[in-house]
Order: sequence, then structure tokens, then C-alpha cells
Amino acid sequence: MRMNRKKWLLAGGAALLSVWAVFSSDEIGAYVQSVNRTSASAYLYTEPAAQAEIPPREAIFSAADNDLLLIIQQEAEKRRVPPIDARVDRVWKAIPGYNGLEVDVEQTWKLALQKGKGGEIPFVYKQVLPSVRLEDLGPHPIYKGNPHKPMISLMINVAWGNEYIPGMLEVLEKENVKATFFFDGSWLSKNIETARTIQEKGHELSNHAYSHKDMSKLGREETVREIELTQKLLKEKLGVDNTLFAPPSGDFSELTVKVAYEMNLKTVLWTLDTVDWKKPPSDSIVRKVAARVEPGSLILMHPTESSLGALPGMIAEIKGKGLKLGTVSELLSSDRIDP
Repeated sequence: MRMNRKKWLLAGGAALLSVWAVFSSDEIGAYVQSVNRTSASAYLYTEPAAQAEIPPREAIFSAADNDLLLIIQQEAEKRRVPPIDARVDRVWKAIPGYNGLEVDVEQTWKLALQKGKGGEIPFVYKQVLPSVRLEDLGPHPIYKGNPHKPMISLMINVAWGNEYIPGMLEVLEKENVKATFFFDGSWLSKNIETARTIQEKGHELSNHAYSHKDMSKLGREETVREIELTQKLLKEKLGVDNTLFAPPSGDFSELTVKVAYEMNLKTVLWTLDTVDWKKPPSDSIVRKVAARVEPGSLILMHPTESSLGALPGMIAEIKGKGLKLGTVSELLSSDRIDP
């Protein structure tokens, strides 16, 4: 019996010496303390029971690290903003969706660990797509963007009035604003260089049919022709893969919208009309925009003297309301505005 006990003690001593060879006394003390003050939940992963007695040191996180993860997870729930689905409104027809926002817990935790103790947690966010998007709604006209998106868009329909385009481009460039120009095809065929200049300034180029006809009076074949001719010019002369169609004079039928949809084009109208073709005083346009503009507004303009004079004041009023100005495609996308 005594010999067996002696052998057991000698074997135990040899085992302890083996552990000592692997870890320094400081490391053993730190390891024992960490095991005493943490539970199994302190590990990022769980190994099989036979291998879990002495996990690799890099797999062990302190209780403080895991408390930090818990705090981030709890805060993430508070900060989550759910996405908004696209929908068909009784008045405004197709309304785009708007992405949600949530904390990327893993990336936030990693950055917080790198930053160390003290200071604010560097929250990292990611966008969450709506379940229903604008493309899922089918053929419907669009009059405005999502009202939760703090952006508006200037849509400039061009079929005449070249003399005011350079001045408008100058104002837009000075204010760092990108607009969407909808070109009448017959105008575009004669003014490719002007259109190219607009394109080089970073503006969006889109389709305004070919010969400014009342689209509601056209059959399918002529509707296709009116849209297709301008699409071809945009692609072949300017390299534009266009996705938008603005019917001349805002005149359209159910057939117009359906044909455009079949051609992968969204039919775009407007929320707010400057009625600049009636040559109103520029300051009256500015007052009108200031009173009526809201998140998601599509503002219709033309290259006229009235709009040229009103443009600086309009932009100032829009920016003063905390709204960003973007192209029509940017406005209609579900992408969130970066705060």
C-alpha cells in the first residue's frame, strides 16, 4: 500500500514538473485566476470535454472583454432601425422602400478590443434591405421618394432652351449638386455635345421620349418607338445605361407605364412643379419651393430664365432644411443617407 502511494506521488510530481515546463509561474497564476473568475460562457467557442481542460491561451478572454460584448449586444438592440418596405400609395402610387440600420456587433467588438479600456465604443453599422423593394411593386408611376429619406432631387426636362443650360450647370457645380436631366430625343440628336458636357459634370442623363407627344394618346407600337429611339441615343452616343423615363408634359396612360416597365424603365413624374415655362418671377419659385419641399420631393424644372434665376435660392432653402440633393436614381434607391 505504501509503495503504491509513493509511486502515485512520484507520478504526480512528474506531471507537475511537465506543466511547469510549459507555463511560467506567472502564467499559471494568471490562468488559475481567470478560471476562478470566469465561467464557460467566457470562451468564444466550446471544445470537446476531453480537450477543454487547458484551452489555448488565445482562446481565453477576460470577464471584462465578455462584459463589453454583452454591453454592445444590448446597445445594438436599442439602436436598431427597421427597414421600411416599398409600397403602392393610393395617391402617390409607388413609394420606394428605405433601408434599415443595425449595429455590426462583431466588428464593433473587435474595434473596441483594439482600442482598449476607456473612451466611447466605436459602433460600426450596416444597412438592412427591405423585404419589399421598388422593383417588386410592378408597373406603377413614381411621384416621390421615401418620405423618411432626407433627400430631394432636381429633375430638369430638356426639349428646348439651350441658352440657359451653361448658367444652370455653373450654379449646380458651385453648389456641388448633381441633378437628373431628362432629354427629349429629337433635341438630343442635335445636341450631343451639350449633353456630353452635362454628363461630364457628373449629372444623370435620362429619357424624355423622342418627340414630346402626349403619350396617353399613343398605341403600344408608337409608345415603344418614342421611348426606344431616345434610349438608343443615350446608349450609342453617350454610353448611358438608362433606367428612368419621364413622360412629356406628365401625360401618360396605364399602357405607357406598362411599356416602360417592360423596357426596364421606371416612369417618373414629380412632387413639386416650378411651372417655370410660364415665366414666373424667380423669387416666387424660391418661395414656392421653400413652402412645399419635403423629404423625398422630386422637383420639376426646365432650362428657363426663371429657373436659372431661382436655382441658387432654391438650393439654399433645401439645404437649410437639412435635406441633401441627389440624382433621381439616388433618391429612388433604398440606400440610407449617411448622417
